[in-house]
Amino acid sequence: MAKDKLVPDYIFESSWEVCNKVGGIYTVLSSRAKTLQNAAPDRIIFIGPDCWGDKTSPYFIKDDTLFSEWRIKACEEGLKVKIGRWNIPGKPISVLVDFNPFYAEKNHIYAWLWENFQVDSLHAYGDYDEASMFSYAAGKVVESFFNYYLSDKKSKVIYHGNEWMCGLGLLYINKVLPEVATVFTTHATSIGRSIAGNNKPLYDYLFAYNGDQMASELNMQSKHSIEKQTAKYVDCFTTVSDITANECKELLDKSVDFILPNGFDNSFVPKGNAFVKQRKLARKRLLDVANALMGIELGDDTLIVSTSGRYEFRNKGIDVYIEAMNRLLRDRRLKRQVLAFILVPGWVGEPRQDLIDRLNSGNKFDSPLEVPQITHWLYNMSHDNVLGMLKYYDMRNLKEDRVKLVFLPCYLTGNDGVLNLSYYDMVLGNDLCIYPSYYEPWGYTPLEAIAFKVPCVTTDLAGFGLWANHEKGSYSEITDGVKVIHRTDYNYSEVADAIKDTVSDYSNFSAELIKECRANAERLSKKALWERFIKYYESAYDFALRKAEARTNN
Repeated sequence: MAKDKLVPDYIFESSWEVCNKVGGIYTVLSSRAKTLQNAAPDRIIFIGPDCWGDKTSPYFIKDDTLFSEWRIKACEEGLKVKIGRWNIPGKPISVLVDFNPFYAEKNHIYAWLWENFQVDSLHAYGDYDEASMFSYAAGKVVESFFNYYLSDKKSKVIYHGNEWMCGLGLLYINKVLPEVATVFTTHATSIGRSIAGNNKPLYDYLFAYNGDQMASELNMQSKHSIEKQTAKYVDCFTTVSDITANECKELLDKSVDFILPNGFDNSFVPKGNAFVKQRKLARKRLLDVANALMGIELGDDTLIVSTSGRYEFRNKGIDVYIEAMNRLLRDRRLKRQVLAFILVPGWVGEPRQDLIDRLNSGNKFDSPLEVPQITHWLYNMSHDNVLGMLKYYDMRNLKEDRVKLVFLPCYLTGNDGVLNLSYYDMVLGNDLCIYPSYYEPWGYTPLEAIAFKVPCVTTDLAGFGLWANHEKGSYSEITDGVKVIHRTDYNYSEVADAIKDTVSDYSNFSAELIKECRANAERLSKKALWERFIKYYESAYDFALRKAEARTNN
């Protein structure tokens, strides 16, 4: 008979992206929070950096009545914290900590880290110091809270840190509070991402790479060191997919204890008539922006496609996406006009006033604006990778071109000045989303797309792509809701052709077949809801708690 799982009384979870919307981990944590909050109301406490100072954060609702006595005590201990709730579904308790005071102790902290865990901070630069001071402060928050409320109660407590940026705090808790169970999740290894981002072949040579050697070669020693030592010393080391688990084993010399796939909370996806209405509005806005920019009249039968994510030109497959759209220009089987968007935040200057003026006028125009491929001016127009590749291929969005490509280089928060739609509202308006990643530990963007009934393209180098294949039992096709393309270190051209062919095929689909594709996409997304994936976390918590229990009982 299976043993009963140990269940934590309290879970502390830290990340640089708690109440700080800067990347995909924000979505992982914020969408999972509601499921955890439902299971253990107000016993999940998120810890994030206080990046706002005296300014009001849109992601954080301050509440001075929460743990008010402890806040005073924490202040006496040198911890400046704000306590409140994360402004997301479930509204979990969150603590934002000011980490700046710890810079004064930086050398002492790094010396302690070396003496106790052999972490090399000598080569630190850039965001290593900032992340480490936050991580240390987060660890001090857990220590202070535990000593004030929980030390006499034999409570089962988890401290869960995300990414190398939270490693220092995990190691600190491991040392000073051995009764607290530690869980570390790497969402991508820092050295693996760096190898891929530096145009080195990652996968064929993974078995031959030495992580320490590559860290030295790529000037990543300190980030790699904190990540490797955290993986070694925590009670439970986890990652998000099989492909990254293999990376951890080879580059960090440590096998993961559990794989924690990223789920989704679809409670905010509009239903019924609201969905239809918002999709129409999104499509109209996307077409209006393109028509004003290029002086054309694309109609509602236009096939709207997009790619999005971080601006990692090769890792996210932005290069191969442009290549595919360029090849699609000459595909005779293409039956519909294609409007392709690239939605990645660049070094954005300001929204184009000439474009805003056209949009506000409500008029139709028959001549393009200058540089009709971009919606916002960039600070580095002459050195931008997207614009450079468009120029190289002479993709100028001419009226006769059946494929038009538009670069929208900013975060879609709903107030970018041009599109003025949130990311999720924009996704609704797409016919296909394309994410041909080379390096993608999980892949939230394709999961988000199918949750909004938008079929998508991804690769088998993305954790999500591997999961979609596993669910089908073979390579998933666009008629299943997700097209998974086989990708290697060297088959760039074949990937571009596969994307081109998929879009061309889709342009020939009947209304009935498109409806089926969209239904299959939504059906697959429901297999990745947090309510199905939270069981993996429960197993990891149990594993870590048993380790802590054994340690403190010795």
